[in-house]
Amino acid sequence: MRARHLAPAALLLPFALLLAACGGASRAEGGGGTGSGTDGKGSLTLNVGDQKGGSEALLRAAGELDDLPYRIKWSTFTSGPPLLEAINAGAVDVGAVGNTPPVFAAAAKSKIKVIAGSHSRSDGETILVKKGSPLKRPAQLKGKSIAVAQGSSAHYQLIASLKKAGLTPKDVTLNYLQPADALAAFTRGKVAAWAVWDPYTSQALDQADARVLTTGQGVVNGLSFQVAAPAALDDKKKSAALRDYTERLRRAQDWVFKHPDASAEAWAKETGLPDKVALDAVKRTRGTAVAVAVDKAAVASEQRIVDAFAALKLIPRSFDFGAFVDPRFNGDLPPSGTAPRTYGKDH
Repeated sequence: MRARHLAPAALLLPFALLLAACGGASRAEGGGGTGSGTDGKGSLTLNVGDQKGGSEALLRAAGELDDLPYRIKWSTFTSGPPLLEAINAGAVDVGAVGNTPPVFAAAAKSKIKVIAGSHSRSDGETILVKKGSPLKRPAQLKGKSIAVAQGSSAHYQLIASLKKAGLTPKDVTLNYLQPADALAAFTRGKVAAWAVWDPYTSQALDQADARVLTTGQGVVNGLSFQVAAPAALDDKKKSAALRDYTERLRRAQDWVFKHPDASAEAWAKETGLPDKVALDAVKRTRGTAVAVAVDKAAVASEQRIVDAFAALKLIPRSFDFGAFVDPRFNGDLPPSGTAPRTYGKDH
């Protein structure tokens, strides 16, 4: 267990370095930890985009990378939007993102297809403030500056939370920052609040003197997606690998829920997250995920996000989200509205 009793300022540097080291540019080359190297064997290579502590760590902890009949080459990104840019550019075949990045990518007419979904609790989707902040409810954000990664799931959670509080983005100052820069701004008091997702939420609560102002629970749809390049889906061998890959993710999600402590331990080892942070994030968000179909209800829910951003002129136009969905891997998956798992009232 790592020390957690240092002053927040003392933890800022390693926390910021960890965030920076786990994102940004592609990290497919090299060996070792998350976002570096290749797994599996065979002549076929699936290029997979990932986020900090994402699919790679999930699959590795569950043992789902042990018998791959194809290779996976990993690349890690700070958030969903740059990952989807890589898919559009043909550098990545598939990657995991939250509910909002596909909306921005599709609005930009990117070459993407949503192929699989999962439904999680939204307790890890938060707006954070400092423990000593006078802000007690979202309506008090009026006139305040808020850090958020543009086009991320946190972006929509922030928009929806403001709307619920009777505010619009024009009532606040949005600072579009990736997590490492947002953390620095938040810690130094440059912004009044930070809209973010797990594991950053759990990490900030543990190390950055943060508290939750509000969560996405009951505000956002809790969906996350695997998004693929159409070219990969059109390739028979890659399409078969993508089917296998999504099935492995489904089994891994089942394993994580049943083994929260072992999952958190492996996740911490893989990413450098403190043990307590990893376990908090597993019980708050990660372990609650249920693999679901990308069905009509999921498309309708995403369409509401499209229309919300279009109405605010944050994307140039509205469009049919269903045109960016490929349901071929839905199979016998449960409906997208299937309730997430839970570890009880404390989480």
